[in-house]
Amino acid sequence: MKIYPIETGNFKLDGGAMFGVVPKSIWQRTNPADANNMIDMSMRCMLIEDGNRLLLIDTGLGNKQSDKFYSYYYLFGDFSLDTSLKKYGFHRDDITDIFLTHLHFDHCGGVIKRNKEGLLIPGFKNAKVWSNQKHWKWATEPNAREKASFLKENINPIKESGQLEFIHSNYKDQIGFDVLFMDGHTEKQMLPKIEYQDKTLVFMADLLPTVGHIPLPYVMGYDTRPLLTIKEKAAFLNEAADKNFYLFLEHDAHHELCTVKHTEKGVRLNTTHKFSEIFI
Repeated sequence: MKIYPIETGNFKLDGGAMFGVVPKSIWQRTNPADANNMIDMSMRCMLIEDGNRLLLIDTGLGNKQSDKFYSYYYLFGDFSLDTSLKKYGFHRDDITDIFLTHLHFDHCGGVIKRNKEGLLIPGFKNAKVWSNQKHWKWATEPNAREKASFLKENINPIKESGQLEFIHSNYKDQIGFDVLFMDGHTEKQMLPKIEYQDKTLVFMADLLPTVGHIPLPYVMGYDTRPLLTIKEKAAFLNEAADKNFYLFLEHDAHHELCTVKHTEKGVRLNTTHKFSEIFI
C-alpha cells in the first residue's frame, strides 16, 4: 500500500462560522483571519494505491460551478486535483474507487463535471463511488440548514451514472480500511481509519477541520448537532492521544498531519508534520 496527500485547492470561510460560539479573540490565535474575517482552508484529499485499486478519499470542490458561486469562497493558490494526481504519475481515469466522507459540496464536488456541451458527466469514468445509505437519504432529502451544502448537481448524477455503491458492515472487504461514523456534523459522516506503515492514520474530514479545533467547545457553526460533535470529538481525541494516532487534516491549509496528547486542560495538540516527514 502507498498513500499520497492530494491537494485539490484552497479556499476561505468565515472564521466565526468555523468556530461557532468561540470568540474571535481566541480562535484567531491559531487561525488568523483576513480583513473580511475569512480564514484559510484547504481541500486536501487522500489517494490510496493498493494493488490494482486506486482509491481517492473525497474530491474537493470541483470546477463546474458558476463564477458567482466560487466568488463566495475566495479560492486561492495553484493546487488542483488533476495536477496533484499528475505529480504522483496518475490520471483521474486511473481511479478505481472514490470514497466520500459526506456529500457537502467541498467534499464531493469533483465527482461530477460538465462537458463542453454543459452536460453533467462523471469526473472519474472508471470509478465506483462509495457512500452509505443513511447519509445518502439525508443528503437527497436535505433539511433547511444543510440544503445549501447538498447540491443536486453534485449528488443526483452520481446515482444516475450507475457508479454509486453503499458500504455495509464488511468495510475492509469492500474498501480496504475501517470506517468511523460520526453524526454531529451531518448524519453518518465517515472517517477512514487506516493501518499504514505500522501506524494508525485517520482521515479527519469535518470532525476536526484544523488544529485550532482540538479543544472540545471549538465546534463549527455548520454542525447540525454541536453537542453530539463535542461528545464524538471527546471520545475520539482521547483514543487518539492514548494510541498515538496520526490525524490527516483535510481542511487545515497549513498542517497536513497532527498528533494529540493528554494535558491537565484535556487533549491538546502535540505535534504537526508534513505527510512526507512521517510516512515514506
